[in-house]
Amino acid sequence: MSNTFFQAFILLLLVTDPFGNVPLFVSALRVVPRERRWRVVVRECLIAFLLLLLFMFFGRHFLNALQLSEIALRIGGGVILFLIALRMVFPQPGGVLGDSDSSGEPFIVPLAIPALAGPSALATVLLFSSDTTADVLLHVAALSAVAVVWLAVLLGAERMQQVLGVRAMLAFERLMGLILTAMAVEMLLAGIRAYVRSL
Repeated sequence: MSNTFFQAFILLLLVTDPFGNVPLFVSALRVVPRERRWRVVVRECLIAFLLLLLFMFFGRHFLNALQLSEIALRIGGGVILFLIALRMVFPQPGGVLGDSDSSGEPFIVPLAIPALAGPSALATVLLFSSDTTADVLLHVAALSAVAVVWLAVLLGAERMQQVLGVRAMLAFERLMGLILTAMAVEMLLAGIRAYVRSL
Protein backbone atom coordinates (compact mmCIF):
# COMPACT_ATOMS: atom_id res chain seq x y z
CA MET A 1 0.00 0.00 0.00
CA SER A 2 2.87 2.33 0.77
CA ASN A 3 4.16 1.61 -2.73
CA THR A 4 0.81 2.75 -4.18
CA PHE A 5 0.98 5.91 -2.08
CA PHE A 6 4.53 6.62 -3.21
CA GLN A 7 3.71 6.05 -6.88
CA ALA A 8 0.63 8.31 -6.66
CA PHE A 9 2.63 10.97 -4.81
CA ILE A 10 5.42 11.00 -7.39
CA LEU A 11 3.00 11.02 -10.34
CA LEU A 12 0.92 13.88 -8.89
CA LEU A 13 4.06 15.82 -8.03
CA LEU A 14 5.30 15.46 -11.60
CA VAL A 15 2.04 16.37 -13.34
CA THR A 16 1.40 19.40 -11.12
CA ASP A 17 5.08 20.42 -11.39
CA PRO A 18 5.38 22.99 -8.55
CA PHE A 19 9.09 23.51 -9.22
CA GLY A 20 8.49 24.19 -12.89
CA ASN A 21 5.73 26.62 -11.93
CA VAL A 22 8.03 28.76 -9.77
CA PRO A 23 8.83 31.26 -12.58
CA LEU A 24 5.13 31.54 -13.47
CA PHE A 25 4.13 32.24 -9.86
CA VAL A 26 6.93 34.76 -9.41
CA SER A 27 5.89 36.56 -12.58
CA ALA A 28 2.15 36.50 -11.83
CA LEU A 29 2.61 37.72 -8.24
CA ARG A 30 4.91 40.58 -9.19
CA VAL A 31 1.93 42.97 -9.42
CA VAL A 32 0.52 41.79 -6.06
CA PRO A 33 1.53 43.70 -2.90
CA ARG A 34 4.18 41.73 -1.00
CA GLU A 35 2.04 41.36 2.13
CA ARG A 36 -0.77 39.75 0.11
CA ARG A 37 1.32 37.29 -1.90
CA TRP A 38 1.25 34.46 0.62
CA ARG A 39 -2.55 34.69 0.82
CA VAL A 40 -2.83 34.45 -2.96
CA VAL A 41 -0.54 31.40 -3.06
CA VAL A 42 -2.52 29.63 -0.32
CA ARG A 43 -5.83 30.48 -2.03
CA GLU A 44 -4.71 29.23 -5.45
CA CYS A 45 -3.26 26.02 -3.99
CA LEU A 46 -6.51 25.39 -2.09
CA ILE A 47 -8.62 25.93 -5.23
CA ALA A 48 -6.42 23.52 -7.22
CA PHE A 49 -6.55 20.94 -4.41
CA LEU A 50 -10.35 21.08 -4.13
CA LEU A 51 -10.79 20.81 -7.90
CA LEU A 52 -8.53 17.75 -8.12
CA LEU A 53 -10.29 16.22 -5.10
CA LEU A 54 -13.66 16.80 -6.79
CA PHE A 55 -12.48 15.08 -9.96
CA MET A 56 -11.05 12.21 -7.92
CA PHE A 57 -14.38 11.44 -6.21
CA PHE A 58 -16.80 12.23 -9.03
CA GLY A 59 -14.60 11.40 -12.00
CA ARG A 60 -16.26 8.04 -12.62
CA HIS A 61 -19.71 9.67 -12.85
CA PHE A 62 -18.23 12.28 -15.19
CA LEU A 63 -16.88 9.54 -17.44
CA ASN A 64 -20.18 7.67 -17.42
CA ALA A 65 -22.12 10.83 -18.29
CA LEU A 66 -19.86 11.39 -21.31
CA GLN A 67 -19.87 7.67 -22.16
CA LEU A 68 -16.08 7.52 -22.00
CA SER A 69 -14.22 4.34 -21.12
CA GLU A 70 -11.30 4.12 -18.72
CA ILE A 71 -9.20 2.81 -21.61
CA ALA A 72 -9.88 5.94 -23.67
CA LEU A 73 -9.04 8.14 -20.69
CA ARG A 74 -5.81 6.24 -20.02
CA ILE A 75 -4.68 6.61 -23.64
CA GLY A 76 -5.79 10.26 -23.83
CA GLY A 77 -4.17 11.05 -20.48
CA GLY A 78 -0.95 9.40 -21.64
CA VAL A 79 -0.90 11.54 -24.79
CA ILE A 80 -1.51 14.75 -22.79
CA LEU A 81 1.17 13.82 -20.25
CA PHE A 82 3.59 13.10 -23.09
CA LEU A 83 2.97 16.50 -24.73
CA ILE A 84 3.35 18.32 -21.39
CA ALA A 85 6.56 16.37 -20.71
CA LEU A 86 7.97 17.31 -24.11
CA ARG A 87 7.39 21.00 -23.36
CA MET A 88 9.23 20.52 -20.07
CA VAL A 89 12.22 18.83 -21.73
CA PHE A 90 12.26 21.22 -24.71
CA PRO A 91 11.08 24.57 -23.26
CA GLN A 92 8.96 26.87 -25.42
CA PRO A 93 9.03 30.71 -25.29
CA GLY A 94 5.67 30.77 -23.48
CA GLY A 95 6.65 28.06 -21.01
CA VAL A 96 4.90 24.75 -20.35
CA LEU A 97 1.47 26.42 -20.25
CA GLY A 98 1.98 28.98 -22.99
CA ASP A 99 1.76 32.75 -22.61
CA SER A 100 -0.41 34.10 -19.81
CA ASP A 101 -0.72 37.86 -19.56
CA SER A 102 -2.19 39.28 -16.39
CA SER A 103 -2.54 42.91 -15.42
CA GLY A 104 -3.99 42.37 -11.94
CA GLU A 105 -4.06 39.92 -9.04
CA PRO A 106 -4.40 36.38 -10.44
CA PHE A 107 -7.55 34.48 -9.49
CA ILE A 108 -7.90 30.80 -10.43
CA VAL A 109 -6.38 31.35 -13.91
CA PRO A 110 -3.51 30.82 -14.58
CA LEU A 111 -2.16 29.71 -11.19
CA ALA A 112 -4.73 27.23 -9.86
CA ILE A 113 -5.83 26.30 -13.40
CA PRO A 114 -3.97 25.27 -15.50
CA ALA A 115 -0.63 25.66 -13.66
CA LEU A 116 -1.42 23.20 -10.85
CA ALA A 117 -4.72 21.58 -11.86
CA GLY A 118 -4.02 21.31 -15.57
CA PRO A 119 -5.29 18.77 -18.12
CA SER A 120 -2.66 16.16 -17.20
CA ALA A 121 -3.41 16.44 -13.46
CA LEU A 122 -7.17 16.21 -14.06
CA ALA A 123 -6.71 13.18 -16.31
CA THR A 124 -4.51 11.55 -13.66
CA VAL A 125 -7.00 11.96 -10.79
CA LEU A 126 -9.82 10.79 -13.06
CA LEU A 127 -7.86 7.56 -13.47
CA PHE A 128 -7.51 7.33 -9.70
CA SER A 129 -11.30 7.54 -9.35
CA SER A 130 -11.62 4.16 -11.09
CA ASP A 131 -9.77 2.31 -8.31
CA THR A 132 -11.05 0.66 -5.10
CA THR A 133 -12.11 2.66 -2.04
CA ALA A 134 -8.87 1.81 -0.22
CA ASP A 135 -6.80 3.03 -3.17
CA VAL A 136 -8.84 6.24 -3.44
CA LEU A 137 -8.11 6.98 0.23
CA LEU A 138 -4.41 6.45 -0.45
CA HIS A 139 -4.66 8.76 -3.45
CA VAL A 140 -6.38 11.43 -1.34
CA ALA A 141 -3.51 11.15 1.14
CA ALA A 142 -1.01 11.42 -1.72
CA LEU A 143 -2.80 14.49 -3.13
CA SER A 144 -2.82 16.10 0.32
CA ALA A 145 0.92 15.46 0.68
CA VAL A 146 1.53 16.96 -2.77
CA ALA A 147 -0.53 20.03 -1.82
CA VAL A 148 1.78 20.53 1.17
CA VAL A 149 4.74 20.43 -1.24
CA TRP A 150 2.99 23.05 -3.42
CA LEU A 151 2.72 25.38 -0.44
CA ALA A 152 6.31 24.79 0.68
CA VAL A 153 7.71 25.40 -2.81
CA LEU A 154 5.48 28.23 -3.98
CA LEU A 155 5.51 30.24 -0.75
CA GLY A 156 9.27 30.36 -1.13
CA ALA A 157 9.20 30.74 -4.93
CA GLU A 158 10.87 34.17 -5.06
CA ARG A 159 13.66 33.19 -2.69
CA MET A 160 14.17 29.85 -4.45
CA GLN A 161 14.56 31.51 -7.84
CA GLN A 162 17.00 34.04 -6.39
CA VAL A 163 19.12 31.36 -4.69
CA LEU A 164 19.14 28.70 -7.42
CA GLY A 165 18.91 30.97 -10.43
CA VAL A 166 16.87 30.56 -13.59
CA ARG A 167 19.26 28.03 -15.17
CA ALA A 168 19.14 25.65 -12.21
CA MET A 169 15.33 25.80 -12.15
CA LEU A 170 15.24 25.09 -15.89
CA ALA A 171 17.59 22.11 -15.50
CA PHE A 172 15.44 20.69 -12.70
CA GLU A 173 12.28 21.11 -14.79
CA ARG A 174 13.92 19.25 -17.69
CA LEU A 175 14.84 16.39 -15.37
CA MET A 176 11.25 16.16 -14.13
CA GLY A 177 10.08 16.29 -17.74
CA LEU A 178 12.29 13.33 -18.63
CA ILE A 179 10.81 11.26 -15.79
CA LEU A 180 7.29 12.33 -16.75
CA THR A 181 7.94 11.28 -20.37
CA ALA A 182 8.68 7.73 -19.25
CA MET A 183 5.57 7.66 -17.05
CA ALA A 184 3.43 9.02 -19.91
CA VAL A 185 4.68 6.32 -22.29
CA GLU A 186 3.94 3.66 -19.67
CA MET A 187 0.40 5.00 -19.21
CA LEU A 188 -0.13 5.07 -22.98
CA LEU A 189 1.16 1.51 -23.43
CA ALA A 190 -1.04 0.28 -20.56
CA GLY A 191 -4.07 1.79 -22.28
CA ILE A 192 -3.14 0.21 -25.62
CA ARG A 193 -2.62 -3.20 -23.97
CA ALA A 194 -6.02 -2.94 -22.27
CA TYR A 195 -7.66 -1.98 -25.58
CA VAL A 196 -6.06 -4.92 -27.43
CA ARG A 197 -7.24 -7.33 -24.71
CA SER A 198 -10.79 -5.95 -25.00
CA LEU A 199 -11.02 -6.76 -28.74
